[in-house]
Amino acid sequence: MHAEPTGALWLPEPHVLVVSDLHFGKSDRIARRTGTLIPPYENLETLNRLDADITRLDPKTVICLGDSFDDLDGVEAFDDTNRATLTRLQAGRKWVWIEGNHDPGPVNLGGTHVAEYSIGSVAFRHIASAAVPEVSGHYHPKHGIAGKGRQKPCFIYDKSRLILPAYGAYTGGLSATHPDLRGLFDARAIAVLTGPRAIALPLTAPKLSSAKLGR
Repeated sequence: MHAEPTGALWLPEPHVLVVSDLHFGKSDRIARRTGTLIPPYENLETLNRLDADITRLDPKTVICLGDSFDDLDGVEAFDDTNRATLTRLQAGRKWVWIEGNHDPGPVNLGGTHVAEYSIGSVAFRHIASAAVPEVSGHYHPKHGIAGKGRQKPCFIYDKSRLILPAYGAYTGGLSATHPDLRGLFDARAIAVLTGPRAIALPLTAPKLSSAKLGR
């Protein structure tokens, strides 16, 4: 499995591209629920990023690890241009929408809709569980190099579990050393920072309680 600098996960042998937490329609949800208006460009930016990864890697299968939309009403706000772009990206390949806690998968946008998906012994799901090996998302992990600027979205992995960063343009994040995240991994866990290039570094904070596993 290759951690791409963009935040996508690439499995070269089965030609599978995995992305998590696209959160299409977040600006629309914020406007509906709070009245706060922010530039509504996250759908286009996220689709353009996904288009570039698909063009570069040409996957046979694309897996979206849940929370593809910020809520179900966001599907209705997906305009014709966005829909046309997504349809083009789906053409000629298998597309798997995994259920997230924000949405059960955009059922009217093509593809296959499942609670989780497996490749060999590895399960792909939205939220980490006690059943490993697994690949998941949900937490939007971020990490940084001490003394060298702000935290960046990151992958976190150990010998049995991998959590992807959020791929969507308008997404916050949770520090990789937060107890809810750090407690999911063993002492040798590695973070891979996204950006112009992928940078791997150890998570050096001590392991914390894993009592919240699968919450």
